[in-house]
Amino acid sequence: MGAQHHWSMVSEATGGLRRVVPSPLPVAILGLEPIRLLVEAGVCVICAGGGGIPVIRTKTGQMEGVEAVIDKDRTSSLLAVALDADILLMLTDVEAVFANWGTPEQTAIADTTPDALKSMIFARGSMGPKISAACDFVRAGGKLAGIGRLSDARAIIESRAGTRVVADAQRTKSAPEPTSISAQVPAAG
Repeated sequence: MGAQHHWSMVSEATGGLRRVVPSPLPVAILGLEPIRLLVEAGVCVICAGGGGIPVIRTKTGQMEGVEAVIDKDRTSSLLAVALDADILLMLTDVEAVFANWGTPEQTAIADTTPDALKSMIFARGSMGPKISAACDFVRAGGKLAGIGRLSDARAIIESRAGTRVVADAQRTKSAPEPTSISAQVPAAG
């Protein structure tokens, strides 16, 4: 099927094949103003799911869909920065970010900073994008980026669970009081 459609395919560990498409970094959130108005009105807005729909602007100024996958973590971070959110939660099925993942020395990272994470290596297709998004958010002025289980959302904010990424200057302070929160919840399925 891949050859028939001129698709790039890779073998999966499970024995199947998966189509490979580019994964560009998101650069803007289309429809940001309606999202902002809804958030300011106290509405829980679900947007940018799965990273959103990848589009490019043509030479004529029209938007055109492209075959790509936009990273949901980076999209969530971009949206949170654009909305001036204080806290970005990336809620997933793991309890925290782990140093030395998959080794006997694996340990959960509770509180950290973008600088402390710089020297660490995380899986490109799973935790790596979450770490990059968390660091981008904090560097852009966000107070707290949290990564952990959906069931631990409040505990992450209260420094009782998950991994919390904060600016170096905030590391010794208690958890920030949020004025607005952007949360990414995993898609069903």
